[in-house]
Formats: sequence, C-alpha cells, structure tokens
Amino acid sequence: MGEAFQQPVVPALRAAFDSGLTRPRVWRVRQLEALGRFLLEREEELAAAVQADVGKPPAEVFFTETAFLQSEIRYALQHLGGWMRPKRAALPLLYQPATASYAYEPLGVVLIIGAWNYPLQLVLAPLVSAIAAGNCAVLKPSEQAPRTSACIAEGIRHYLDGQAFLVVEGGPLEARQLLRERFEHVFFTGSRAAGREVMRAAAMHPASVTLELGGRCPCIVDSGMQLKTVARRIAWAKFLNAGQTCIAPDYVLVRRGLERMLADALREALVSFYGPSPGRSPGYARVVGDDRLLRLEERFPGIADESPGGGRSLPPTILEGAGPEYAGAGDEIFGPVLPLVSYGEIGEAIGMIRDGEEPLAIYLFSTDRGVQQRVLRETRSGGVCINDLLFQAAVPSLPFGGVGRSGFGAYHGRAGFEEFSTRRSVMKRPIVADMSLRYPPYGNRKFRFLRWLLGCFQ
Repeated sequence: MGEAFQQPVVPALRAAFDSGLTRPRVWRVRQLEALGRFLLEREEELAAAVQADVGKPPAEVFFTETAFLQSEIRYALQHLGGWMRPKRAALPLLYQPATASYAYEPLGVVLIIGAWNYPLQLVLAPLVSAIAAGNCAVLKPSEQAPRTSACIAEGIRHYLDGQAFLVVEGGPLEARQLLRERFEHVFFTGSRAAGREVMRAAAMHPASVTLELGGRCPCIVDSGMQLKTVARRIAWAKFLNAGQTCIAPDYVLVRRGLERMLADALREALVSFYGPSPGRSPGYARVVGDDRLLRLEERFPGIADESPGGGRSLPPTILEGAGPEYAGAGDEIFGPVLPLVSYGEIGEAIGMIRDGEEPLAIYLFSTDRGVQQRVLRETRSGGVCINDLLFQAAVPSLPFGGVGRSGFGAYHGRAGFEEFSTRRSVMKRPIVADMSLRYPPYGNRKFRFLRWLLGCFQ
C-alpha cells in the first residue's frame, strides 16, 4: 500500500462500525452481491492474474477459486436471515416468569491474512463470512501473488463499501505493522511458524484468532475394489495445483498387496489427465517459488524436469515402495510427490497416522463400515472424507477448520458466520413479580428451603 500505509488503518473502519453501518441485513446483502459481481465481471482478469502468479490453469482457477467463492456467496445470501434471527433459549421454572434469547452480533473490525496457493479463495472466502456477520475488514493478500493481490485491492475499492473494507498490500513488514493494531479478530491462513507469530501479536490486545495451518493429510486405501476409480480420485486431489493444497493427500497408506496395482493405476490416471508428459502439460500447475522447488529437489533427488519455457519443473511423481518414515511425523510435502506406504492391517495404518500431528483432513477408501468407524473413532483431524477427497471442504454447510497443530476455528457457511460473530445473551423479566425469598437475611429455615427449591427446579 506504499506511503498510504504510514498511519493506523483501523480507527477509520472502527468509526464506521461504531456508526452502525454494517449491522442492517440489507447492507450485508448488498456487499455480498457486490462481491459476487466483482468475481463475475472481472473473472477473466482474475483468472489471468492467478495464472500469472501461481501457474494455475484456467479450469483450476474457475473450480477452486471463483466458482467456489460464488457458491459461498449464494449460500450466505440464502441463509443470512435465519442466521441473524435471535434464538429462543429455554428457561428453568425457577427463573419464570421471563424470556431468554441470544443473537449473533458482529465482532467489529477484523483482519484477514491470506495465502499464496489459493490467492483468491483464501482471502475472499473468509471475507464472505466477515460480511455476513456484519464486520468491517482489513484484507492482507499474499505478496507472493502480487497480480492477484492488486486485482483484489482494485476490486474491493470499486465494488465494496470503502468505509468498511480496506486492502493492504505488501509483505511481512506490512503484516507485522497491521498486527500491531487492535483488531477484534484475526483470521490467518499459512504456516505454523507464522501462525505462532500471529497468535503472539493478537494476544497483546487481546483479539480472538482463527488459524488455518495445514498438516500432513493421510489417505488410506484399505480395499482393492474399484481401484481405477480410487486412483483417479487420489491423483486428481493430489496433483491439483501441483500438490500445493493444504488438504491434499500428503501420503497414501495402502494395504499390503495393493501397492503395485495402485501405483500403476495412478500413473495411468496421470496420463489420462495430462498426457504422456504430465509435467509439461498446459493443464498442470507449477510449483511456485525457487526456494520451494529447491527444497523439493533436495528432499526427492532426481524428480525435477526441464520445463518447456526453460528452467526446472516438478512433474507429478508417484513414490512407490516408500518406507514408514514418509508417513505420520515430518514436514508436509506440499508439492507434486505422492509416497505410497504399505501396511498390514488397519490398526497399523491408524498407528502411523497417530504418530504424527493432527491433520486438516483424513481420507479413507473402504466400504467396510467397521473400518470406517474405527478410523473415525481412533484418529483426530479437522475433517474426514470417505471414498473421495477434498469435497468435505467444498460443501458450504460443513464447517472447515483444523484441530490441534493443524489450527483451530472453522469457517464456510454458518460456521464462518458464527466464527466472525459473538453470541449476545438477553434475558427479560417483568418488574412486578418480586419474591422476597431471593433476598437476605437467610435464616436456617429459609436457607434449607432455598436449597430444596434449587434442587427441584434447576
């Protein structure tokens, strides 16, 4: 944001919030509709920016960025009235006559810090939730997707209410400057190291925090049924965006005896998706950043390939016969390499998952209800998808978020509305009914009677 970002940005937005600007439902609806128009009218410009920044093919931009966001907006518009409506609360007989209710009210001014791998979705999906909840918001898109960041800044400025929304561009310095200001809530998507820094900064005010951090998402293949379909689903989910998806399968735990068949089916699926040279296909994304490319080359020597335009690229790679060291603990691959780790029985696979930290997602291919229930019962994760991948994060009615080291807090749909809201309780009693039992002095008989009464009617 350059020289304009020398003074605190929050006070002007807080003045707008305190004026009541964002509270009416009609205002929220208009802002959501305007955000939808921005995505529709600037679709080609946004797709070109994302492709230039992160090498994502146009079809992937549509499915994982703009169409996803339009779905979130439509869902919020359909359900906003119900979300905002006060909810009645039951009252014990002891507190009658009275009425009780609670309502979701906006938090105030919130900060949303996005990530580079989905540079539109990971900034604007939280914004949908923040708008629906009635907040003012400062957006900090990733500096590693500068063209997309510029498009977001220009679009928010022209389509949304400038009194309530602001985009701050820049890098870590600008992010740290923002975190020194007092926000009511900070929503962050990114690495664990940066997430810890966000938490420390938010604790100074204090502000509530949502952290979406990622982790090593396992995929279990426990059955040989429909193996070609299983392989196509895994290959699609893993190599979408060149493996740079926080909920992509990081490794596959495959029942012993199925590994070679699964590997062959995965390679067949890759050829059907991207042609005989998948890494050179225009429909395949690229690994973003020389540092990430170098890290992956060092971790998996010999997998890099010469790209058509010069330089190095990483094609989709199936790492057959990987040892158990590729499962559970360790750093997330976050790239187009998929290790296949064999196991003997489902308890062994569960044990390898539990040796690591809680992932954002666990995937399981099995038609055995007993296996399904055991995996659900004996593991922890932000979400689970059985016999498919990724879609648990695409359904607006399902909360999306992490647990443990993969983050905390959830959004999408109603979960996002609630994440950016505070529940305010209201109780109303008539002033005419006033029993003397509640007041001192509490003699022995009166105290015994009150103990009995509380035990009966709580």
